[in-house]
Amino acid sequence: MLALMQKSVLFALFAAAAVGCGGGNQMDGGGDDSPPPTDASVTPDSPPPPPGFTRLVGRTWTVPSGQQDVYRCVRVTIPQDTYITNILAQAPLGTHHTVLSIASGSAAGADGEQDCNAGTLGTVMLYASGVGTSPLDFPADVGIKVAAGTQVHLNLHLYNASDQTLSGDSAILVKAQSTPPPMLAEMVFAGTGNFQIPSGSQPYTKTTSCNVSSPYRLFAVWPHMHKLATHQKVELIRGGTPTVLHDLAYNFTEQKYYLKAPEVQVMQGDQIRVSCTWVNTTGSSVGFGESSDKEMCFSGLYRYPAANAGLFSCIGL
Repeated sequence: MLALMQKSVLFALFAAAAVGCGGGNQMDGGGDDSPPPTDASVTPDSPPPPPGFTRLVGRTWTVPSGQQDVYRCVRVTIPQDTYITNILAQAPLGTHHTVLSIASGSAAGADGEQDCNAGTLGTVMLYASGVGTSPLDFPADVGIKVAAGTQVHLNLHLYNASDQTLSGDSAILVKAQSTPPPMLAEMVFAGTGNFQIPSGSQPYTKTTSCNVSSPYRLFAVWPHMHKLATHQKVELIRGGTPTVLHDLAYNFTEQKYYLKAPEVQVMQGDQIRVSCTWVNTTGSSVGFGESSDKEMCFSGLYRYPAANAGLFSCIGL
């Protein structure tokens, strides 16, 4: 199941972060020492980034009416060390989710745009977003390193259920600097892909947990499920006592990052428990998959210091 998730879970996947990774192209939002803009995908028609943000990587696309689960990708090489402190997905109508990773394996190749599929992504994730994802602001003195010469890969999952052709310009926007912050961060997924949601009007909940192998500080939670999802709960279990980290209704069109203030100290020996709830009235059972017509049960945990544990280091059964 884990191998299946690592391939088919292009995510809808989320998220990321890792130490020593390569980045996209255009960064001038981190102050006087920030790298200059270089993103070749920027055109006169590209929407301007919000104040303080610059375009890391992106591409334009067109999807005909009724075509669902279309994948378009783009690779770029970052010319110098860059430290990202804020991330924002530019996701026009038709963008189901984006996954930013280090180009490797099926995601490796020359810089530029290409058609791709759900499994075309690197093994090290930097960031991911879904429909309506809010900006991610890192704590002070915390960031993600994108090393000089590293090639990054952006996978766009596009979904057009309308009766008209959709076109857009999807991108990852960042605030970045060329000097390293005191602490580097990463993101891991907690949750599971091992479920089958029965059809019916009653809520169905799947709960899973993982053991914490090394201490860290948690500063953001990113619930990610699909259209049948109604609720997600994330708990820290210490000595058998639960502390709620997140417990809210889930809206597929508003996939927010929930910042933890103050940050949560997680200790070795703790457990992270994730409970996902769905209501399935489709008439047939629904299992795990990257399509919005399938389901997921993940919560992205942004934490520091980075331990290079791997994106799926907190997946349960």
